[in-house]
Amino acid sequence: MASPGNISSPSPLRVAVAGTGAFGRNHLRVYSELADQGVILAAAIEPVSSRAAEIAEKYRIPVFDSVDAALRADLCLDAASVAVPTVFHHAVASQLLAAGVDCLVEKPIAASLSEADDLIALADRHARILQPGHLERFNPAVVAMEAQRKRPMFFEAHRLSIFTPRALDVDVVLDLMIHDLDVVLTFAASPVREVRAVGLPILSPKVDIANVRVEFDSGCVANFTASRVSTERVRKLRYFEPRQYVSIDYARRDALVIRVDQSFDLASAMAAGAAGGFQEGLPGLEFTKPAIIPGEPLRLELECFLSAVRSRVQPRVTARQGRAALALALEIQQQMEIHAERAGLATFFNPSS
Repeated sequence: MASPGNISSPSPLRVAVAGTGAFGRNHLRVYSELADQGVILAAAIEPVSSRAAEIAEKYRIPVFDSVDAALRADLCLDAASVAVPTVFHHAVASQLLAAGVDCLVEKPIAASLSEADDLIALADRHARILQPGHLERFNPAVVAMEAQRKRPMFFEAHRLSIFTPRALDVDVVLDLMIHDLDVVLTFAASPVREVRAVGLPILSPKVDIANVRVEFDSGCVANFTASRVSTERVRKLRYFEPRQYVSIDYARRDALVIRVDQSFDLASAMAAGAAGGFQEGLPGLEFTKPAIIPGEPLRLELECFLSAVRSRVQPRVTARQGRAALALALEIQQQMEIHAERAGLATFFNPSS
């Protein structure tokens, strides 16, 4: 493996992508766009021959059918993105880490806590960077509001998607909701106290729609709704702080902040026509759109990863934070099972019964 470059060194970084499905193809695209930053897209790993041939032709790189084959080729890899199905995250990332390759592993970091712990231990033992691919943490709106947050006490997260055959190896919690779990865990900054959850399979054998309530030790409460069988796409997070409401639109990468100052008077506001909801121009209410530095979240995520590879410092999203999000997701799955048994929902999970 090539020696990682110093943050001020122009030494190139040689990177690979394992898995060239929907996520992996975006990683390939961004790495190829970072050539001017000293990034060399050196290889891909893809067992499906037709897909491998397409990638090899498009990017003019060798494509291997396994991690073993790629490592035997002595490519002098510095780093790799692991974008294979979740069930293979541990197998692929562990081989790369043991070979001295820094890894960004798409969310969730692993399929189980024991696998996540093993990857973290491997990264520590081999002094490797291990970053989970929690993309929304690099959403410009999330970055801006994380820096401004005070004391969030109530969250409402909605992530709705139109059904596609992608990522059906996991349920909607590990597929979609985990993005919001990671963001809320970061913003709330408090241990989880209680989880209640309900989930149902609709079009796939796994849970496709879920609603979750999480209470933290701080007293903060978060409600999460995730669906991959919706007729529309919605990706929003709203939260309330003392005398302040914040709405983040992940898709638009913007935010709205409504502040209530001491001059606000409910009676006066209602007399002015506030019965229909919050309105700009009402005395005591300040509507602001925070300044947000634009950027593509995936590019920002991969730039952060590569910066960590060069500098040998922990990335913005750490492996242990990825483990925390996974732990909460698995607890949610357990609570959904408990609810399904209590509510007698066997026919949803087994239509033939």
